[in-house]
This record gives sequence, structure tokens and C-alpha cells, in this order.
Amino acid sequence: MNITIKLLFLLFFISPLWGVVEAASDLEKEKRWSEQIVDSLLVGESVELKAGDTPFLGIYAEASEGPTGRAAILAHGIGAHPNWPEVINPLRSNLPDHGWSTLSIQMPILANDAPIADYAPLFDEVAPRIDAAVAYLRQQGDDSIVLVGHSLGASMGAAYLAQDKRKDIKGFVAIGMSIIDLDDRMNSALALQKIDIPVLDLFGSRDLDNVLATVNERAKASRKAENTAYQQIEIEGADHFFVGMEDTLVRRVYGWLKTHFNTGTR
Repeated sequence: MNITIKLLFLLFFISPLWGVVEAASDLEKEKRWSEQIVDSLLVGESVELKAGDTPFLGIYAEASEGPTGRAAILAHGIGAHPNWPEVINPLRSNLPDHGWSTLSIQMPILANDAPIADYAPLFDEVAPRIDAAVAYLRQQGDDSIVLVGHSLGASMGAAYLAQDKRKDIKGFVAIGMSIIDLDDRMNSALALQKIDIPVLDLFGSRDLDNVLATVNERAKASRKAENTAYQQIEIEGADHFFVGMEDTLVRRVYGWLKTHFNTGTR
């Protein structure tokens, strides 16, 4: 990962409260990402999804054994894209070998130098994108759909699931999720109080400070929802990006999916 993106992730967790300004996803940046990604795909195929009138990139990889009715939507973190080499690509490329199709989607993004507070309005753009991803997967015959988010993507996913008891999503895997208290829309603790589907809260022992410091707060929030299917797993030795531990990441996520969604014996 380049230095600029690593700094973005660090700023994401330590930045002070800047004034929030209204913003919208940087569509030109999304277009540049898309052009680069489509030409370099090794696993899966690009699909154009639409959030209202706004097109955005998805990467679909069907389960290796053919249609299984099970699929995972992947939501990347800050400064990233649907084929990001850390966390996202290992999961989207390997879960199909375990009977799960994957659809990795472009989440709303800003310029590299945007402060984290400016992301709050982008949370309002998340629901149409995930809804479009769900609709696409249903067209493929998938009815067991889970949402997997990393870092800011996990916070966005939690915010989405806290809205209107969205029942199309059957489970939620939050990887390296923190609690952002700059805006209620970004606060995953508030979201977890409203989520009653199975949740895997997965993080590394060497994760970012804000992820580790809010472990108990996230668990407490889930207890307020009386969610008995909430589980926290700490991966010993893993950092925020699971560098060098990609196989462990895939194995843990798949193991949880198998336990909760009867994925067979693979």
C-alpha cells in the first residue's frame, strides 16, 4: 500500500473535529479507479450498477461450483476501491472457492486530502449503492446475502443496516470497524444498537488504536440490541490491513459464514 493511502487511514482515526461541509462522492476519481481496475481484473467481471442516475462499479465473481444462492457484498475502506489488494481482493477472489459469490462495490469516496469529517454526508449515498448491489445479486438468484465491510466501509455498512430493518441482508461482517463520533451517521455504536442480524466484529491484535480502544463499546452497543448472534474475534498478529495474513482472514470469514449460513462441507 502506498504511503498516501496509509496516511489517509491513520488520519481517519486520529483527526480532530473539523467543520463538516456538504460533499458528494468524487465521481471523477471513481471513473479513474474504474478504468484502471477493469483493465487489470484477474478474477471476476466488472458490472455497471446504478444508484439512482449515478453509475458505479461493481466486480462480480460467481461461486466456483456455480450458483449456490449465497453471495457477499464487499464494501472497501477510505481511499480505496472494489479491487483493493488488502482485505477486499483476498475476500472477493477466494470466497467463491467456498461456495459464496461476491460482489465488491465502489463506495462513495472523496479526494485523498479530504478530512474524515467531510465523509459524513457521503453516508447518505450508501443505501442506494447497497440496494443496487442487492438487486443485482437477486437477479443472479442469490437469496442469502451478507454484507462485508472493511474500516470505513464497515461503518457505512453498519449505518445502512441500522436503517429500516433492512431484511435483504442476512448477516454482517465488520472488519477493523471503529466508532466515529464526529456525526451520528458515522457512529457504529449507535448503528449496532439497531442491528439484530448475525454480526461478526473482526479485528487484529495490532489494529489501529481506535479499533482496539472501542472493542468493549461495540460489544455493549450490540447487547443493547439484544443481538445474541453478535460475535467478536481478534486475530492475533494481524494489523488493520491483514498484511501477510490474508489466508487467515479468508478462513475466519468463511468459517463464520459456514456456521451461520449452512454453506456445506467445503
